[in-house]
Amino acid sequence: MNYNAIRRATRPVTVGRVIIGGTSPIAIQSMTNTDTHDVSATINQIKTLASAGCDIVRLTVPDLEAAETIRMIKEQGLAIPIVADIHFNHKIALRCAEYGVDKIRINPGNIGADEYVKEVADACRQRHIPIRIGVNSGSLEKHILAKYGAPTPEALCESALYHAALLEKFDFEDTVISIKASTVPNMIKANRFLAEKCNYPLHLGVTEAGGAEMGLVKSAVGIGAMLCEGIGDTFRVSLTADPVKEIDAARKILNAVGVEGQCGLQIVSCPTCGRTKIDLIDLHTRFEAAVKTEGLTDLPVKVALMGCIVNGPGEAREADIGIAGGKGEALLISRGEVLCKIREDEIIPVLIRKLKEMKR
Repeated sequence: MNYNAIRRATRPVTVGRVIIGGTSPIAIQSMTNTDTHDVSATINQIKTLASAGCDIVRLTVPDLEAAETIRMIKEQGLAIPIVADIHFNHKIALRCAEYGVDKIRINPGNIGADEYVKEVADACRQRHIPIRIGVNSGSLEKHILAKYGAPTPEALCESALYHAALLEKFDFEDTVISIKASTVPNMIKANRFLAEKCNYPLHLGVTEAGGAEMGLVKSAVGIGAMLCEGIGDTFRVSLTADPVKEIDAARKILNAVGVEGQCGLQIVSCPTCGRTKIDLIDLHTRFEAAVKTEGLTDLPVKVALMGCIVNGPGEAREADIGIAGGKGEALLISRGEVLCKIREDEIIPVLIRKLKEMKR
């Protein structure tokens, strides 16, 4: 999918070396789950996330002592942008800004008096540090909750715009907005409402999504739906699991949506039926393993693995390379053209060879 062709127009926001919004690639985010006071463990996890393909890492900064970790992280000169997640105490935000954090995540409504919000906005403006407004179903202001009676999509959207207006009041617009809900339909509706009412870049996510399996499903539905509509500039897959699993899940979502230039290798395969004459399930498993072993997962190529010649050639027409299985053999197909027949035991070696040729 050419995402930029349908993408909602947003103002770009610079976070360290990463640009969120505009026509920039969709940034993958995660969050450390170490004790931020443990500098060594936190830095090691940040490095691990960066190696896994994370673009931006957020960490909680619950007190001024934890802010010292931000200072030490920045002194390390890590390339990956760091986001400080701060609640309630504006002095922590000011300290993190002083230490050169790349972005600050706050809920302006819980920072306190307007004068405190202004202090944070001024400090961030002076240092060119963007602010992410984070709103979720558990953090609505009392007056908005009273108006709607529940954390409805409309309430979440109004809360986000209320927070943005607080920053705008103090001439700050270098803002990213995030609305998250644990209910997927509410997350989708709230982000649709928000996308219609502002041009700030949006950070997508389904909060409290669950473990690695269910969390991926819920996130894929919510985040994937938004991306398919051209909404979303960055996202985090929130999992009750090792944060590195969030990066793998994020890549799977980009792959499923087919965001051009970011999805890597796509495998299109049929579910099998009584017409299938090759062991396609085993073939698919072995082919995935071979692709990983050969370091071809980031290749922007579509591969089709089809179980029979009835629908196989047609279904594989848009693939760069693929096969349609027969009894003990398969047709090798490239962009709709049948190249030749190959034996079943040749399928994986031939496909891997073709992929390597495309990589050159």
